[in-house]
Amino acid sequence: MVKRQQAEAINLYKLARREQLLQQAFTNTRLLWGSLLAILLLVVALFAPWLSTYKPLEVDIVNRLAGPSTQHLFGTDNFGRDVFSRVLHGLRNSVQVGFIASLLASAIGLVVGLYAAMYRWLDQLLMRIMDALFAFPAILLAIAIMAALGASMLNLMMCLAIVFIPSVARIVRSSAVVAKQQAYIEAQRAIGSSDTRMIWQHIMPNTLPALIVQGSFVFAESIIVEAALSFLGAGIPAPTPSLGNQLSEGKMFIFQSWWMTLFPGIALIVAVLAVYLLGDGFRDLLDPHTAKKGHAKALYKRLSGLNQAGKEGTAS
Repeated sequence: MVKRQQAEAINLYKLARREQLLQQAFTNTRLLWGSLLAILLLVVALFAPWLSTYKPLEVDIVNRLAGPSTQHLFGTDNFGRDVFSRVLHGLRNSVQVGFIASLLASAIGLVVGLYAAMYRWLDQLLMRIMDALFAFPAILLAIAIMAALGASMLNLMMCLAIVFIPSVARIVRSSAVVAKQQAYIEAQRAIGSSDTRMIWQHIMPNTLPALIVQGSFVFAESIIVEAALSFLGAGIPAPTPSLGNQLSEGKMFIFQSWWMTLFPGIALIVAVLAVYLLGDGFRDLLDPHTAKKGHAKALYKRLSGLNQAGKEGTAS
């Protein structure tokens, strides 16, 4: 009887927690706007070749520096290339680079943070390396790495991953240190569980909320750094479309042909804003300290009702 009531309490808690998260998600303005903009980015990134009205590298010298029109929605650049098509493909490349870089940084940072939290001697070694990388500004470190590797999309992805691994590793380590001190970890150690089992089955799940939030911020920062590197000529090499190198090309004609910088700039702002809003919304959703008091009270009320029902059933 007691075990059945405990199982019902656990199931009701999970159901109430799920309803609470859904309610918070639909009332979180930043998460909703971030999700809508992120879906728009995903559609553009996946279907850019089909949404483009022209090939991004197609040159039309006759119509160079033509303003926005029905034929060219965003006008043309100094080589007569369609700006609309180049913005779509540039956004696709920027999102691709940012996503893969954040994925690599999150995966490597997760491993580094977990094992640094588990072993003190490894913590001293790994965290000093992370501190050394963290001491350099992101842009300067990225420029130095790209100067050594050479300009290409693959090298740019690896470069951005290296730049942002320290921030992910430090966040994961702090969450793992807190989880490591919990009673259930001590219980696992007492029954003879291996360190690998404790790390990946019990500690790692507790670091995922912080990892998801930090990974989304790394995604946004990767897009910004990629655009900055391409603007400086150390990122995606021309003539491959990128928001950064389009801004670099447009700065020479900013007063004569404003559309060359306006539309790539708007696309860059929307992309970064979408990812930041999404990450901020996930932070509010997954962080228990920012949960709304009304939802916590509703959850407590439902659990109290179950407890009262259990007492009445026992008395009868």
